[in-house]
Amino acid sequence: MASIFSRIVTGEIPSAKVYEDEHTLAFMDINPASRGHTLIICKEEYPGLLDVPPRLVEAVARTTQRVARAIMTTLQPDGLNIVQNNGAAAGQVVFHYHIHIVPRWKGDQVSPFSRQGKADPQELQELATMIGNNMH
Repeated sequence: MASIFSRIVTGEIPSAKVYEDEHTLAFMDINPASRGHTLIICKEEYPGLLDVPPRLVEAVARTTQRVARAIMTTLQPDGLNIVQNNGAAAGQVVFHYHIHIVPRWKGDQVSPFSRQGKADPQELQELATMIGNNMH
């Protein structure tokens, strides 16, 4: 069975898309650790980092850097957590290679490993559009 992320890639499940190219997709996390929490995936489904061909690791890394720059421009956080979990013991929940970008502000007490609850879909779409508009 296809992962939830593969179903997002095919459009079966809607998402607030930030960016998309031939190999990658960036979209807002529906259970964000902070405002602007974005996921970067490779469109092809591989369970984790050790399974992904190097060319796709490179594509995801490039997209991660571009989206991180756009988040910095759009939301102006004080910093970012870039998180990639491999295996259930490491906190991986969806077994489709992905990276989290978690914007951080001084004193926010956010943990990139805990979630604040489900986000408002309209707010996610607005954030996705704002961040997407700052992709260079």
